[in-house]
Amino acid sequence: MNTHLHFDHAGGNTKLDENGKAVATFPNARYFVSRAELEHAEQPTERDRASYLPDNWRPLLASGQLEPKEANYEVVPGLTMETIAGHNRSMQCWRLQRNGATMFGFADLVPMRAHLRLPWIMGYDLYPVETLAAKKRLLPEAARNSWLCLFYHDPDEPVCRLTAGAKEFAAVSYRAEENGVHE
Repeated sequence: MNTHLHFDHAGGNTKLDENGKAVATFPNARYFVSRAELEHAEQPTERDRASYLPDNWRPLLASGQLEPKEANYEVVPGLTMETIAGHNRSMQCWRLQRNGATMFGFADLVPMRAHLRLPWIMGYDLYPVETLAAKKRLLPEAARNSWLCLFYHDPDEPVCRLTAGAKEFAAVSYRAEENGVHE
């Protein structure tokens, strides 16, 4: 599943073979991406063109392994992809629901715990006002429902839960939670 096709998220889709040609990293795998993201990657804006490296997806198109999907879809029962505009128009976040619990992958919507403050938005985002609106919708829900959250780019604690304060959200270490420590 590709949340989007920027090199730092899709770079593992392919590898170079012995002849230096980009091929699927997993030759028997199916690779998913939203149709809108694939279309955007093929014709990116000047602002985000450098983030798209065609060798990360075109070999998969050629082999028939890359499957363009709808804006929102179910990968397998309980695992869904949802398009959430902000970083770009077609980035997706994933949601895994099992046994009444939810894990949510924020991709580049909230890349690190440092971006939990609502107005703290990456300079890379093409649509920061939409990022803000999505954060206002998702972060309270994550805190209220005790989601396990993945902040893909966080170097120290990428997996945590959230608590809601009067004005902002705080991350609760998942490792501390596992060990019975409450911050």
